[in-house]
Amino acid sequence: MSHIRTRLLEYNMDPVQTDYLSVILMILFIVFLCIAANFLTKKVVMRVITHFITHNKFEWDDMLLERKVFHRLSHIVPAIIIYYFSPTFPDFQLLIEKGAMTYLIVVTLMVTNSFLKASNDIYLTFEISKIKPIKGYIQVVQMIIFILGGIVIIAHWLGESPFILLSGIGALSAVLLIVFRDSLLGLVAGIQLAANDMVRVGDWIEMPKYEADGDIIDISLNTVKVQNFDKTITTIPSYALISDSFKNWRGMQASGGRRIKRSLFIDTNSIKFCTEEMIEKFKTIQFLNEYITSKEREIAEHNAKNEINRNNPVNGRALTNIGVFRAYIIQYLQHHPGISKEKTLLVRQLAPTENGLPLEVYAFTNDIRWDVYETIQSDIFDHLFAVAFEFGLHLFQNPSGNDFRNMLEDNLEGMRERSSR
Repeated sequence: MSHIRTRLLEYNMDPVQTDYLSVILMILFIVFLCIAANFLTKKVVMRVITHFITHNKFEWDDMLLERKVFHRLSHIVPAIIIYYFSPTFPDFQLLIEKGAMTYLIVVTLMVTNSFLKASNDIYLTFEISKIKPIKGYIQVVQMIIFILGGIVIIAHWLGESPFILLSGIGALSAVLLIVFRDSLLGLVAGIQLAANDMVRVGDWIEMPKYEADGDIIDISLNTVKVQNFDKTITTIPSYALISDSFKNWRGMQASGGRRIKRSLFIDTNSIKFCTEEMIEKFKTIQFLNEYITSKEREIAEHNAKNEINRNNPVNGRALTNIGVFRAYIIQYLQHHPGISKEKTLLVRQLAPTENGLPLEVYAFTNDIRWDVYETIQSDIFDHLFAVAFEFGLHLFQNPSGNDFRNMLEDNLEGMRERSSR
């Protein structure tokens, strides 16, 4: 700046005006340098870097570009220029240096933050990221870096060592525990979730307390995001997955089969021994011919061996319509293309209730897709509801208004017939 002042004095200018004008010209020169340097780095250097990154075979550097790591680095150049020219203004040198240094620290924090985010993006490209997410840990590092950066900035303006301020944090530990309670709980929960492999991105979980029923789309330091099947998003605190219970369907998805566990309620009044006519009819059913023949032989041998008098159907062994129906369901499921033959397949009776006798189907589909699973299950029970009557069985159903109306009409018809006689 003294050189500019000397040049101006050669034009016989007033010394006071020369001082002011030289300061203004120097400021304009520094501003011009900053603008030129910023333009050069963004329009020339950044274009070269962008061209190099987009035209190589590596993918990880694209993540750095998307997170604007290099763009934020370009902001360092103007700050360095301002810091370098600070001795030009001796009265304000200390203030300018502190301001430029503060800006450099902030830019460094922003670059580090972008680099950490890019690191997480790069990690997500690997399969292990679905099992061991690191987003929570990266958020902890980000929080620590910003806290340390803030301490360094404060220490720089106070002219003290950052270690002196760090030593005073111990007295504020109780306050910090309260302020960062969720983050600390989330950190501990994240470590436990990862160590025990409790949840992964992509897992289907159910957590009724939070009305969550869908796939995990994000696991962060404080929250776990679940996209429900109606496309709504439920946010669950990370520590809630440790303290509360939830259901993870990963085992079902990994097994390749989904369970069917549903009951038909049989009216107990329709359960009876099979007559000869019924047995002959059942023999014409494709899935039952072999079963009926084998069972008849077994029952006949048993009754003959024990000299049982079959004049009374109570004596000895005999086929029942519900037993034959149960055998039919087993055969039907074993021949169904949508049912897994390697997993458990049961058709069992549960304890009778006021709604009848529950006949439960317990099987697994060979496809875990929701729409396919529901279609298979619906097809099976459509068929079972339709064929139950063929076995002389009635499915239980509470009487409806239509049932009462039909009963009333039958009574009225009977009264008319009696009166006509």
